[in-house]
Amino acid sequence: MTEVSENEPGPGEPRISQQPPMSVATDQPPVPTATEASAPGPRPGVPAGAAVTLDNVTVEYGKNRALADVSAVFPVGAVGLLGPNGAGKSTMIKALLGFIAPAKGRMQVLGLDVTTKPQEIRSRVGYMPESDGHIPGMNAVSFVAYCGELSGLPAVDSMQRAHEVLYYVGLGEARYREIGTYSTGMKQRIKLAQALVHDPDLLFLDEPTNGMDPKGRDEMLELIRDLAHNKGVSLILSSHLLPDVEYTCDHLIVLDKGRIATSGRIGELKGPAGSIFELRIKGDPDAFVAVLTANGLECHATDEDVMRVFVPGGKSARDVFALAAQHGVQVRHLRPSVPTLEDVFAKAVGQE
Repeated sequence: MTEVSENEPGPGEPRISQQPPMSVATDQPPVPTATEASAPGPRPGVPAGAAVTLDNVTVEYGKNRALADVSAVFPVGAVGLLGPNGAGKSTMIKALLGFIAPAKGRMQVLGLDVTTKPQEIRSRVGYMPESDGHIPGMNAVSFVAYCGELSGLPAVDSMQRAHEVLYYVGLGEARYREIGTYSTGMKQRIKLAQALVHDPDLLFLDEPTNGMDPKGRDEMLELIRDLAHNKGVSLILSSHLLPDVEYTCDHLIVLDKGRIATSGRIGELKGPAGSIFELRIKGDPDAFVAVLTANGLECHATDEDVMRVFVPGGKSARDVFALAAQHGVQVRHLRPSVPTLEDVFAKAVGQE
């Protein structure tokens, strides 16, 4: 193993920027800042259309199908991979990284075939796993630099990048501490740092805010949003937390029971043909939901005693009032509502 130096700039020497240029160790030009480009395009060498494609991919664990004939396109940019626990999100990421061989199907990452070019793919992607994977006894800067060397960086460049990305993720002052002494939130940050150290073109982020307190979660989401929208890094954010995906991503793929439930731009998915209303009634809610459903209206419960009613095009609030009157139900509250990602998710996976 190559010995990693932990030297940092001495007095009078230029200090490494706390905002990494994200291209120190590559031949790529510097990435424009937020003021230079608010919506950067794909990096050089990255396919302009799709970052990831899957074609009829099936992954099996014994008799259980974790992914069943999945075909999907992840466009360049920030894509949320959303689904309940056990939907197959982590399995999909591991298959794309070449850790799991599918029973059938074809996958491409950055235009490269996963089966024939797994090493080249891994050199160009960063992976932030859901579970911890640090090496006991190592401090943060040594660990991140080592990860950089594993990704193909020379030792000197790897150490320089390690200092930079640790400052970027907010661990600059704690970079010489042994990782085992870190809090859960700090361990999440170092997982992001090691995924960034080799300046990847594509990031796989698996539940990046797990175990973080509200302040740390907000800071992590800001980092992810900055990477996607200001640094030009494409990313796939796997999560079961709808607000995380909605804040950081532009596109969405919903996975449910190993199959694609829906996909598209978040703005388009949140704008269905028709209207959404918040409804509160006096009467039997289950019976009235059955009435609404039988008449072509979708209804989903919320945490309170309010239902969200999806009224398709051609119908209006008058139809809700008419059905209530016909079945002796008193409408206590009915007002238009703005579509949310929760509506998209509930409709895609059939939650009531």
